[in-house]
Amino acid sequence: MAKIKVTETVLRDAHQSLIATRMTTDEMLPILPAMDEIGFHSVECWGGATFDSCLRFLNEDPWERLRIIKKNMPKTPLQMLFRGQNMLGYRHYADDVVEYFVQKSIANGIDIIRIFDALNDIRNLETAIRAAKKEGAHTQVAMSFTSGDIFTDEYYVGYAKQIEEAGADSICIKDMAALLTPYRAESLVKALKKATKLPIQLHTHYTSGLASMCLMKAVEAGVDVIDTAMSPLALGTSHAPTESMVAALRGTEYDTGLDLVKLSEIRTYFMTLREKYIKSGLLDPKMLATDAKTLIYQVPGGMLSNLLSQLKQAGKEDQLTAVLEEVPRVRKDAGMPPLVTPTSQIVGTQAVFNIIGGERYKMVTKEFRAMVRGEYGKTPLPIDPAFQKMILKDAEPITCRPADLLEPELDKLKEECAEWITQEEDVLSYAQFGQVAVKFFEKRRDKQFGLDGVHGDPAKRIHAV
Repeated sequence: MAKIKVTETVLRDAHQSLIATRMTTDEMLPILPAMDEIGFHSVECWGGATFDSCLRFLNEDPWERLRIIKKNMPKTPLQMLFRGQNMLGYRHYADDVVEYFVQKSIANGIDIIRIFDALNDIRNLETAIRAAKKEGAHTQVAMSFTSGDIFTDEYYVGYAKQIEEAGADSICIKDMAALLTPYRAESLVKALKKATKLPIQLHTHYTSGLASMCLMKAVEAGVDVIDTAMSPLALGTSHAPTESMVAALRGTEYDTGLDLVKLSEIRTYFMTLREKYIKSGLLDPKMLATDAKTLIYQVPGGMLSNLLSQLKQAGKEDQLTAVLEEVPRVRKDAGMPPLVTPTSQIVGTQAVFNIIGGERYKMVTKEFRAMVRGEYGKTPLPIDPAFQKMILKDAEPITCRPADLLEPELDKLKEECAEWITQEEDVLSYAQFGQVAVKFFEKRRDKQFGLDGVHGDPAKRIHAV
């Protein structure tokens, strides 16, 4: 068997999972050349929440971050996470914007685009897949893994065949909620390897304490690539430690070929960062604890804390168990969506309303109504027409691909943010994050013209526009 390849997540999902995506480009920079020497299959460094975090919290240009990483890691393929028709934002975008984003991501340094859809609706991925193929990037489609009666190996095999037909280069099992168990990982990988010729990658989180075992059983079942994180930012809600998995496979037929001595040098660097994060309060030790409640309630860790927070605000903390029991009922009513962003928030909030309102669906959120209507795509199971009518009232359900209802919007977006644009990519920052992006553009311009401190002539600002 071929050696197991490793995707390193420390520059994206590891710090997104543990410190709310607050690692800065300056913190990454010193270690990039050493990481480039390791021989990773890829380094996941962009997409997900990094884009939002750069603009909103770090006052950084996400595009510049990507260019800097590419310049300092020329040998290692760079990978990003991309939410299909949602891109990195929170709504569906018109095809022309999705195509432009994919084109610019690849032009700025992305080699592998991992595309997924919360509902596993292949229609929401087709535009992004075509665009990535056109630009010559490796196009990986991630299946949102979840549990439930209908989510059998056969269900995922059916989806894998759709992914292969759509033109993807590889498939990822994306277990964002840490619901995968070791023997399920083994059976799923075996089923997928039998059904498709595409390479299979496994992405799983450590929340429930099972990630290393899941990876090991998947490796034995024939998985091609595994996702891990450097140990200082591994475990808890993050991933299995890179060095541990490399050591576990060393000397076997699955040997990764990665050098543990070189990896330990990188560990030392991230250990210093970890200590800094703990001292500043960014890294909460609670995030490193195992939480098997995930497996009992089949609710992602982040969703659990969100539900508790909503109940605290309403003074109904004692209702948590009732809400957790309501979540699967709401999910069933809504067509069994996998619980990932944004569906986890939509289902969870509706469950809270159902319990604290004293009557189910007395209050219905705008987002829940949109999901039941079909605005996010097709749910894994059909929604009962009587339930749909009750929720939608007079609104008609959507049965087409949601983006088919959207007019091209790139030119309009370019006009809206024309005064701020200093690079072509800025329109994409604006498209996804609106006023958050504008605030960043204002700070960037002030800095450029010396207006971010006590110096600088405000009159220069007029000439700069």
